[in-house]
Amino acid sequence: MNDKELHNLLIELSSYKECEWIEFKQDNSNPYEIGEYLSALSNSACYEKKDYGYLLYGIENETNRLVGTTFYLSQTKIGNQELENWLVTQLSPRVDLNIFDFNYENKHFVIFRVQAAPNQPVRFRAEYYIRIGSYKKKLDDHPERERSIWQKNQKIFETELAMYGVSEYQLLSLLDYPAFFELFNIPLPDNRQGIIERFLQEKIIEKQGQTYVIKNIGALLFAKNINDFDTLSRKSIRLIFYNGKDRIKTTKEITGTKGYAIGFKGLIQYLEDNLPTNEVIEKAFRRQVPLFPILALRELIANAIIHQDFSVKGTSPMIEVFTNRIEITNPGKPLIDTLRFIDHNPQSRNELLARMMRRLNICEERGSGIDKVVFECEKYQLPAPDFIVGDNYTRVILYGHKTLRQMDKQDKIRSCYLHSCLKYVSGEFMTNQSLRERFGIDEKNYAIASRIIAETIQKGLVKEYDSENKSRKYAKYVPFWY
Repeated sequence: MNDKELHNLLIELSSYKECEWIEFKQDNSNPYEIGEYLSALSNSACYEKKDYGYLLYGIENETNRLVGTTFYLSQTKIGNQELENWLVTQLSPRVDLNIFDFNYENKHFVIFRVQAAPNQPVRFRAEYYIRIGSYKKKLDDHPERERSIWQKNQKIFETELAMYGVSEYQLLSLLDYPAFFELFNIPLPDNRQGIIERFLQEKIIEKQGQTYVIKNIGALLFAKNINDFDTLSRKSIRLIFYNGKDRIKTTKEITGTKGYAIGFKGLIQYLEDNLPTNEVIEKAFRRQVPLFPILALRELIANAIIHQDFSVKGTSPMIEVFTNRIEITNPGKPLIDTLRFIDHNPQSRNELLARMMRRLNICEERGSGIDKVVFECEKYQLPAPDFIVGDNYTRVILYGHKTLRQMDKQDKIRSCYLHSCLKYVSGEFMTNQSLRERFGIDEKNYAIASRIIAETIQKGLVKEYDSENKSRKYAKYVPFWY
């Protein structure tokens, strides 16, 4: 921008009151605070359907007077790094950031112009921010705005192109068409044109002139070798086995090469064959049973595939098998609170992928997958699964068997809360008796279940269904969100 354009921009922005996408400052030039404001303004600009957010130095907040600033961009550094370069590296994902340092009517001004969040919320370092009115807040405290930002910016990754200029012969060599027709349970056509016509109907490819393009959804689900597609090669599922309870010694590491759909059955079978087992004696016979419920693993792995954030580069769904637990991690933060996984209608970033996988019977109908996971954990009297959200990932931990004595306080509280959720979505209520059955507690030890319920109430995760009921024996309990 030239001086005239900057002056016009200054006059225009100073005519506004502070709002979600405009912030006025005079002299406070703390680099970390600037970074937080840029995250908040970028996310709010997206929410308010603006192209940019603005942080202006030199405008009096209450009066909008152009008073100038003592903040000079060239004089502000982080170590030996210039402020602008440092800020760009601390904002993720990368957004366009312009800083204009200029004079107007013998006064100094600085304008930060940050691009509206492009395809996901923008964070500064490890935290996401948002503007509520003229106040800077953490985005995690306003999940409805976070969901809106995802929905406004979400590109349909599944429909983007994985490969173009593909001949008919290449199509049939890149995509596993026999497995495709087997999964859909339809007869395999006896000619090439019939196969390609079905691909076109399912919209996993498109015709462009005399050649074809393969969409991401086609390659992700049906590729013979996903490494044939440069942009998707880092999206293969990784499976790692460790010798022990930590990551010190790896015994086996496998990176999948098949598309998710055609490789899913083999992945689950491989897991089942290689999981740690327990020996169970039934009458005169002994048999080995997996330490972890296979149905629960199946649902969690399908969820990790469906809900991953494809905009996170260089990472993919990962399954880590320890001797006492399994951790399943997918890129991206969930769009709903982890405490509401069991009752909330799921919101998927990749609805086309999820819909296709439901048609192929790889995952459950909407909303029932996590219910099944919790049910399986209760059936085998395992600790409830733990849902963890990191900076840019979601992790589910499925624990092996623990006696009630071996479970720590958090295991018991988490299991109690999810038990109340499962009961509620089944049209029932948690009671002392139902929790005793869930943990395998003898009736004479009902006080143990009462203590677990009391601790879960204290954490604010469950509450009494009828607070007027004075009988503890027949008390009913519901999740906090009831």
